[in-house]
Formats: sequence, C-alpha cells, structure tokens
Amino acid sequence: MTLIIHITIALSSIALTTYTYLRPSSLLLRAAYVLVGLTFATGFYMVVMAPAHMLQACTSGLVYLGIVSIGIIATRAKLVRMQDTNFELK
Repeated sequence: MTLIIHITIALSSIALTTYTYLRPSSLLLRAAYVLVGLTFATGFYMVVMAPAHMLQACTSGLVYLGIVSIGIIATRAKLVRMQDTNFELK
C-alpha cells in the first residue's frame, strides 16, 4: 500500500511541476514542494522498512529528485521573470 501511495505522489509531483511550469504561480510551486517532500518521506520510510532494495530505490529516487528539481528551479526562474515584468509595467 505504501508503494502505491509513493508512486501516486511521485507521478502527481511530476505532473504538477510540469503544469506549474506552464502556468506559474507561487501557490502551485508550494504544492510541488509539498509533493516532493511527501515523495521523499514515503521513499525514506520504504527504504528503512526494506533495506535489501536500498540501492535500486535510492538510484530511482535520485533520478526523480533530479528531474523534479530541474523543473522546480525552471519554474521559480520563470515566475521571478514574470513578477519582474509585471513590476516594471506598473
């Protein structure tokens, strides 16, 4: 059951990060942070409960964190640019 929740949160995180990049907002960005944290927490819990699969889990987790982190960084940069543009127009 934890694995299903973990995968659902991770896929939701990727989808939300992609959507947030397309339509940047600070609220959606915070939601993406929360989903990344929940994914990390459930992954950590599973590694503690089943350490035999730790290498495979950690490798997949690092790839996931790398992809989502790049998306979040790109989204933050885009949001800052949008806010700077709106500030200059006023």
